[in-house]
Amino acid sequence: MIISVNWLKQFVAIDLSVDELATRIGERLVEIESVEDLGQKYKDVIIAKVVECAPLEGSDHLNITKIDDGGVREGIERDDNGLVQVVCGAPNVKSGMLVAWLPPKSTVPESAATAEPFVLDSRPLRGAMSHGMLASAKELDLFEDHSGILEVDKDAAPGTPFAEVYELNDYLLDIENKSLTHRPDAFGVIGFAREVAGILGLPFQTPDWLTTLDGVVDDEPLEGVEAPAVVIEDATLSDRFQAVVLADVNEAATSPLLMQTYLARSGVRPINASVDVSNYLMLLTGQPTHAYDYHKVRAIAGNDFTIRVRSAREGEQLTLLDGKAITLDPSDVVIAAGETAVALAGIMGGSATAVDATTKVVLFEAATFNLYKMRGSQMRHGVFSDAVTRFTKGIPAALSTPVLFKAVALLNEYTGGRPVSPIVQDYPGPKVIETIRITEETINGTLGTQFTLSDIVELLENVGFVISVDGLTLAIEVPYWRHDVHLPEDIIEEVGRLAGFDTIAPTLPRRTFTAVKPGGFDQLRAAIRAALVRAGANEVLTYSFVHGDVMRKAGQDPANSYRIVNSISPELQYYRQSLTPSLLAQVTPNVKAGYGTFALFELNKVHLKSDGLTDENVPVEQNHTGLVVTSTEQSKGAAYFEAKRLLEYLLSQLNITAEYQVPTDTSGALFAPFDVKRSASIVNTANGEVVGVVGEYNRAVQKAFKLQPFTAGFELDTKQLLSEDGAVQNRYRPLGKYPSTERDVCFQVATSVSYETVLSAASTALEAAQLITRVEPLDIYLPENSDVKNVTLRFVLASYEKTMTNEEITSIMDSVTAAVLQATDGRVV
Repeated sequence: MIISVNWLKQFVAIDLSVDELATRIGERLVEIESVEDLGQKYKDVIIAKVVECAPLEGSDHLNITKIDDGGVREGIERDDNGLVQVVCGAPNVKSGMLVAWLPPKSTVPESAATAEPFVLDSRPLRGAMSHGMLASAKELDLFEDHSGILEVDKDAAPGTPFAEVYELNDYLLDIENKSLTHRPDAFGVIGFAREVAGILGLPFQTPDWLTTLDGVVDDEPLEGVEAPAVVIEDATLSDRFQAVVLADVNEAATSPLLMQTYLARSGVRPINASVDVSNYLMLLTGQPTHAYDYHKVRAIAGNDFTIRVRSAREGEQLTLLDGKAITLDPSDVVIAAGETAVALAGIMGGSATAVDATTKVVLFEAATFNLYKMRGSQMRHGVFSDAVTRFTKGIPAALSTPVLFKAVALLNEYTGGRPVSPIVQDYPGPKVIETIRITEETINGTLGTQFTLSDIVELLENVGFVISVDGLTLAIEVPYWRHDVHLPEDIIEEVGRLAGFDTIAPTLPRRTFTAVKPGGFDQLRAAIRAALVRAGANEVLTYSFVHGDVMRKAGQDPANSYRIVNSISPELQYYRQSLTPSLLAQVTPNVKAGYGTFALFELNKVHLKSDGLTDENVPVEQNHTGLVVTSTEQSKGAAYFEAKRLLEYLLSQLNITAEYQVPTDTSGALFAPFDVKRSASIVNTANGEVVGVVGEYNRAVQKAFKLQPFTAGFELDTKQLLSEDGAVQNRYRPLGKYPSTERDVCFQVATSVSYETVLSAASTALEAAQLITRVEPLDIYLPENSDVKNVTLRFVLASYEKTMTNEEITSIMDSVTAAVLQATDGRVV
């Protein structure tokens, strides 16, 4: 958005330099991306009067003119009357007109910002000396009109600087729009000027015409012309829709040149008086308007002459003003004549009701629409305009009446248009004026300031708040244009912002405070993250959204995922059902990048349709922890045991004991990527709940993700790892200072006995010894066609108190062996 400093000065007295002004605005309102000195472009342009004009002999279009520049330009050849000769080829040049003259040694404004600016000189044309040029609007870089030279429409003395007459000694502020997303009032020059006044500590005087929030126009009925009925079918689509019928509109009329220059410097192309008035008021107030050809609208409406604001119908078609044909969505808001859509509300009118050179009667609209609907339609149809940019900020409904009144007055002045109907409207109901109560003590206590009550009142009244004071309490009426102010905290922010956050002395709080202790779940996540990093894994953070193909590769059904309507990318269309597919998608790229052996993990949320919705009607969230480990080495053994080793280390750090069981229900999304024969359910022994799965992936998944043969992983329901009291207990064991001893024992058990049974029995027996212990699998041997298998375990024993003797170690191992044999009905071999 471009803001003209001269336009601001029409509403607020600014006595700062432009650099200081830009700094102050940047500190207290919005970021200024750049400042353009517009006056530099027009410093040499002079208003001159064409005194003589005659055809150039031997030319079919050139004229020799003699111009009066008031004698202000020195060093130029003149005739006996002090006139300067300029050869001009414009068809509209004539004696007596005032023009913009670019003298020799001046730069053509149109070329000023180019790599090679065009500098004029005195030179002969067809044998006649020409000093500089008479400029068109295009050459002056005002707007795209090169059909003839620009005719000055103000009574100015020859020699007057062009920039002075048309207020082009100006600076343009390039505003960073995103900072004003919640401030529709600041998207108009008047609203922006109000904020500048507040920043400068000055009271703002709103123009009288903008305070007229209700009333009627002086219409003169015209035979055969009547106002339509107006109906907003759903109050959530529009807060207000107003319209008036104007007759005798001259669409060929042009707006004053000064208005055109303000439009042009603000980035809007002047077209004709009707369009220029609409755009001028939009830039001035932030309220867009739109004109329809009355007779075209009435013909389309037929017997039902009603303007309806409604939702589009499925598959409904509309051709826009720019010729683009679109298929409407039920989420779009349309303006309909009778039952036929004639405009995409707030975004662009339809070609079927466009105003053209033959239009004499127009239906003029001022309205506001649901900002969220506007944003969706804008993105859906790829239509972007200054009007929809403002509608998506939330235009207040009260603003449409004064803008409509002002538009009627300006259209009457510039085009001859006169109202032939009353203003018709549908107004579901004005917003209730909010009143916020707050004390001086609360404001100063929050900001750490010493503002007096009068300081606070002055700061807020300068920008339109209405305040009454009761003791030290302020009752603050929020103006209709401030949709962003609802809470006492908003008032506190306003006071601090307008006074300048940079002026608030940084002081320490005068009250004691205690840091908030992280909750149990946050502590658990931190403990998991720390443990897996210590184990050598690398944390990744992937999108919570995935492509449907990624889920299908992992054996999951996209139908069980929530689909994102306006996804940020075609690759990110669905909420993911588990973390494993996202992790598997990262394996092959890392292998190709040269990493041979690595583990990746992630802690994040997942969502499944089958879990339903919460009480607040939003998808239920689950928190998961996922890990995948892979290696390009071919002699690493079974990947399952590497994933299980990392899992057991994690659980040991969380003081959790788990059992591993054959999966009984593998229908869910969690188990879908895993090979049932090479995976296990993870059961928390404290409560018997299944908390996750560990294992290798099935062949289809390995092929789809192009995984290495040595790849496995696990995924856990993170919240299931919390204890009943929500606490996290890290199992810290100090290192022993006495030597350890290793003993290997081979147990022969039936093939039906699981390794977990052997390990559990041994581990339980060792707990009674109260030693530093570790149990590791060395080998599992299962002969072909045998009903027994050999399980070899390595036991590592050490004491905190002394060096253990062989007899003590043998005694402990005997009790451990006995416990295993009793649990498995096996023998030692």
